[in-house]
Amino acid sequence: MNPMKTMNLTRNLGLLACSALLLGGCRFEQSTATGWNYNDSKNGGFEKAPFEEQETGPGLVLVEGGQFTMGRVVDDLTHEWNNIPRTVTVSTFYMDETEVTNLHWCEYLYWLDRVYGADYPEIYKKALPDTLVWRSKLAFMEPKVEYYLRHPAYRDYPVVGVNWLQANDYCAWRGDRVNEAILIREGLFEHYPNQINEDHFTTDSYLAAQYESGKKVDGIKDFNPNRDTRNVRMEDGILLPRYRLPTEAEWEYAAYGLVGNTVDERIVERRVYPWNGHFVRYDNRKKGGSFFGDFRGNFMRGRGDYMGVSGSLNDNADITAPVYTYWPNDYGLYNMAGNVSEWTMDVYRPLSFEDENGLQPFRGNVFKTKVLNSDGAIADKYDKVIYDIDGIKYWLTQFQEKLQGRATEEEAALVDNLMAKAEEAAELNNQRKFDPANQAVQDMVDMIKGQDLEICPKLLAGISDYQDQQPGEVKLRNVTVEENIDRRNYRQSDNIDYVDGDRESSIYYEQADYEGNAMYDWGKSTLINDHARVYKGASWGDRIYWANPGTRRYLDERQSTAMIGFRCAMTRVGSPVGLGDDKRRKSLKK
Repeated sequence: MNPMKTMNLTRNLGLLACSALLLGGCRFEQSTATGWNYNDSKNGGFEKAPFEEQETGPGLVLVEGGQFTMGRVVDDLTHEWNNIPRTVTVSTFYMDETEVTNLHWCEYLYWLDRVYGADYPEIYKKALPDTLVWRSKLAFMEPKVEYYLRHPAYRDYPVVGVNWLQANDYCAWRGDRVNEAILIREGLFEHYPNQINEDHFTTDSYLAAQYESGKKVDGIKDFNPNRDTRNVRMEDGILLPRYRLPTEAEWEYAAYGLVGNTVDERIVERRVYPWNGHFVRYDNRKKGGSFFGDFRGNFMRGRGDYMGVSGSLNDNADITAPVYTYWPNDYGLYNMAGNVSEWTMDVYRPLSFEDENGLQPFRGNVFKTKVLNSDGAIADKYDKVIYDIDGIKYWLTQFQEKLQGRATEEEAALVDNLMAKAEEAAELNNQRKFDPANQAVQDMVDMIKGQDLEICPKLLAGISDYQDQQPGEVKLRNVTVEENIDRRNYRQSDNIDYVDGDRESSIYYEQADYEGNAMYDWGKSTLINDHARVYKGASWGDRIYWANPGTRRYLDERQSTAMIGFRCAMTRVGSPVGLGDDKRRKSLKK
């Protein structure tokens, strides 16, 4: 039974009330450190909330962690040597049992349009998948462009044309909607469909006491003698951790599903794919039953063979397939080989496996903290769109170069004015005058909307792609070196390039004043930079080689294809096995 349906805030509050009222011989639980009572308003009211284990969020399954050999376990056909095998340990986590579907994404788009559509249409536009990824210069794919995302025939197919940044935005939105539903379920909030702009629920804004709309009651009972009620806190164990993309190590570990091959501490058969053996069909007549001989996933069998022969289609799909089409692996995860490749959190580096930690390996940390006001309280949440000014300047420069010689006089003048405004915004941003800098970008948007030219929609769409923060989000900033003077585990915010080469080992070794990342001079010495993200697994258009979970590829975080989708993950807090470890629990009771 899903713990989400069994855990109930009313029961938890009842237990708290029991401990508070001393009814029927019910006594206060005492601290083993101080001897003071918990949940006793007479001595100040420090609370210990009843807690069993983490709920399983909608769509998720538990992936019990452990150690495994990460990286290459088959021939390195690409000869890139970018996945050297090594032993690592992955902590227990949750993962979507399927890829995020078109229906899920349309639900997301509808919410964005309802909340932001009137005043901030650019937020909705930023979330639109690139349906043009289906186009090919030598293939007729227009029906997919027109119908794949929104036609009900494809509603259970994985969403594609979504870049890495869009996938992250979806994960954050989904976590907020799930926690909002939990508070509604527990009777603290009611459905409030009039949320608009910054006045909408996010988990961070609620925890910072910056969202009140839709409250059904003032809060839950507070044992602090100076207050009657309070908001739910993370200490209550009611709200779930964030939905996010899985790390590369998590995805690879989950794809193998070695839990099905483990006897005590022995892995009895090494896997090449998310199933046993070297075959891509169900090769056991007894276990496969009526599926005997069918393909285990959706991938390209050979050159030009995407679906097989009529009357006996090998995978029953020319492009993607419904997400529940094939058998899941031993964790209950569908399509970990085939259908679509999937985004992970990691920044790509060819030698990551030589640098990363043995526990929870990951490259891509940019440490942030909440912005505080002069009183030390969390600053008010954003009430407008915040833009990536450097990104807009870069994009506008590229746009101007590509437009050279083809623009009308009015269009060229508009772009020149926009470039001047972008330079002004960048200068203000460097001077830490963030509000005037962001206002300069808004002036650019108004400038575009004030003219009726053919390039105006293109300019608006381009600027929309460089939104950093949206109304309603709590303000965050990168940590600084000066606030980490005595810290030994890290100092600076951006650790993407940590132990990843230096100027002396690059082609710029003679230029002592070279600025930027000399090891990854994108477009000149490499196609890798700090925006290259790892994606894993085979897709409907790939050969079976890529279905090996150890293979890895990369793509710029702003780009998308018709063969890349994603699924969400969630951190598991507390015990890696929880209430499911009956053997150890019985031993502890004895």
